[in-house]
Order: sequence, then C-alpha cells, then structure tokens
Amino acid sequence: MLCFLQASSSFEVNDTSGKACIIADLTVAFSVEYKSNGQKEFAHFFLPQNATVEPQSSCGKGNTSHPVLVLGFGAGHSLSLNFSEYADKYQVEELVFHYNLSDATFFHNSTAGEVKRVSHKTIIRAYMGTKYRCINSKHVNMKNVNITFSNVTLEAYLTNGTFSMNKTECAEDMVSTTAVVPTTPKQTTSQVPTTSPAPTASPPNPAVGKYNVTGPNGTCVLAYMGLQLNISYLKKDEKMGLDLLNFRPHNTTSSGTCSNTSAFLNLTFEKTRVIFHFALNASTEKFFLQGVNVSTTLPSEAKVPNFEASNNSMSELRATVGNSYKCSAEENLQVTDKALVNVFNVQIQVFKIDGDKFGAVEECQLDENNMLIPIIVGAALAGLVLIVLIAYLIGRKRSHAGYQTI
Repeated sequence: MLCFLQASSSFEVNDTSGKACIIADLTVAFSVEYKSNGQKEFAHFFLPQNATVEPQSSCGKGNTSHPVLVLGFGAGHSLSLNFSEYADKYQVEELVFHYNLSDATFFHNSTAGEVKRVSHKTIIRAYMGTKYRCINSKHVNMKNVNITFSNVTLEAYLTNGTFSMNKTECAEDMVSTTAVVPTTPKQTTSQVPTTSPAPTASPPNPAVGKYNVTGPNGTCVLAYMGLQLNISYLKKDEKMGLDLLNFRPHNTTSSGTCSNTSAFLNLTFEKTRVIFHFALNASTEKFFLQGVNVSTTLPSEAKVPNFEASNNSMSELRATVGNSYKCSAEENLQVTDKALVNVFNVQIQVFKIDGDKFGAVEECQLDENNMLIPIIVGAALAGLVLIVLIAYLIGRKRSHAGYQTI
C-alpha cells in the first residue's frame, strides 16, 4: 500500500500584545477531484511547511467574533479553522477550504479556472485549558474534497501563550489503528493512507419529520428534525467505506420514555435505530442532549456488517426548560470517530411542554452567526445610499449657488 510522508508544520495566531491565542502543529493532506479535458482527475497534495498565517486570522473579541486560523499557500489556496467555545469545551466549529483550479502546480490541465469553496462542521473538540492531541488520521469528507489531518496538536483560547500541560486525546488514538505508526517520540512525520473514501457528491438533505414522546404528564419530548446517519467502516478489501443514510419520516417509527430528569426518544428506520437521551440540569433549569446510541446494518461490502456505537458524555441541543432549541444549520453530533448523527432544521423541546406546541425559541450559535452577514451587508448598503444622497444634495446646492439673481 502506498503511503505519503510529510513533516508536521507549526502555526500560531497572536493578539495585539504579541501573545499567542491559537497554536496549531499539524499535518494536512488534501485529495481533490477536478475535471481535465472532460475526464475526472484527482490532485493529491499536502499543506506545505511554508504556508502562512493570513491576516484574516484573529483571536476573536468576546461574544462578537470567535478565534480563527487562516492558512494560505500556493496560488490562492487557503484552509480556515473557525473555533467556538461552549460550556467547558472548545472546538473547530467549521472547516473552510478554498482551492484555485487555475493553479497548474496542483491541478494539471484543469479545464476550470475558478476558486472553489467547501466547508464542513468538524468533530475536533477539546476541554478548555487543554490541548487537543490526535496522532492518528482523521478524515473530513466534503464535496469533491477529502482532507486528512494527522499528528495534530492544537489549542485555542490560550491564556498564557503556550500549550497547556493537560491534553484531550481524540477517539482515533484511543482505538488501535494502522493509520499512523510513530517510531520514536521525536518523530514528526506521519503516514496518510490512500484508502480513505473517494470524494462523492453530497446527498440531499433529509426530510424533516415530527416526533414526540408522551409521558405520565402529557408530551415530554417534541422534536422536528431531518436526520442523517454518517458511518465510516472497513470494507472486506481493507479499504474504507462511507455509509450515508437519510431517515424518511413516513417510514420512521418513534417511541420513548420520560421521567422528571431524563427522557429517551427512539427512532427506527428500516434496520437502523437511533436513541437520543436527554437530561435535565436542575441547577441551571436547562435540558440538553446527553447521549446518542446508534445501531444499524452496514452494506454487504463491510467487513463487519453489524454496527453499534454510543456516546453518553455529550452536551448538545441545550435550552432552558419551557423553551425550545432551534437550529436551521446542519449540526453534526459525534457519537464516535466512526459515527456521526447529522440533524437538519432541528427544533426540540423536552420536559415542560404546553400541549403540543413549542415554547419560546432559543437560537443556536450557528444561526446567530449566519444572521450577522445580511445585517452587516444591509448596514453597508444603507450607509452607501446615505453617502450618495448627501453628495447629491451638496452638488445640487452648489449648482444653484452659481445662478443667483442679481
């Protein structure tokens, strides 16, 4: 099997005083599908060691903006890691990759010359005050693009300008794999396998279904959402496969149970079941998604056909009891390193529900960030109109001054 070797590269973002707020030491491999004379081609390349930290990088400003690391390289390529914090954790909330198909160094004989943009909500997450560490490979699959991270050490929201002594290890390092085999503690190279799934077109978003659970005191779980299961698995030929399954509401059965502090929503579609476990934080009067359990049957090419995964230490979809949590953006719920549950256009309320209606809405951070863009654009256009109007009035006044009656 062919492998690529590449030394890891270090980057940092500093605040106005020169103290680092983001440090990233990582190896990144790219695989991009493009067209050359009507034929499908693949470009394989690494993030070069001479990549630069772009001026768009920032430490963030309180609640108005979040830290971001933007790495530029080649002829117009850039990789952005957008960070956010929630409770006691921080994460790379979104990964954005711009690539320039007119760069012949990477895209030989490309028939397109535009700059493409792809993005993905990631599952790179760590506790505040710790560094994120992941030696093994982590794959991010987007439309026509595969990005593979390996030998990663990064931290955001730094307080003393250096890596923390404590670390949060990724799930990949806790499971025995063959993706990376470091020979000594000082080795800075990593192996990136070529067996990751080939880039494929993104499937359509799943239809939104309505699901509820009735307890002793009436409806205790009310949920609207589109549901998608994303599982990476090992095939019989030792290559990696990707199974994307959209739940169809009309063919999905729901059930569940409730108590005063815990609620379960069970959704079954064909041979796949997803169980959501919600909990109540009595001290803050908030409900949240504490755990997800997944079981399904994989395609016949899978080496192990039956798949099960669970995560009972989550803290997602959080809102005040009596209110509903709402998010129009796609959210990726990490069950394990091999399993994601993606929810679309979700609105959910647990425990205290008045009849069969949602309470006051608490918007997710992703939607709030997306709302800022039209507001900023609208304000800019209003300012431009005002400037033009003032210039017109001044010009008109001057023209009248030149023809006064003697």
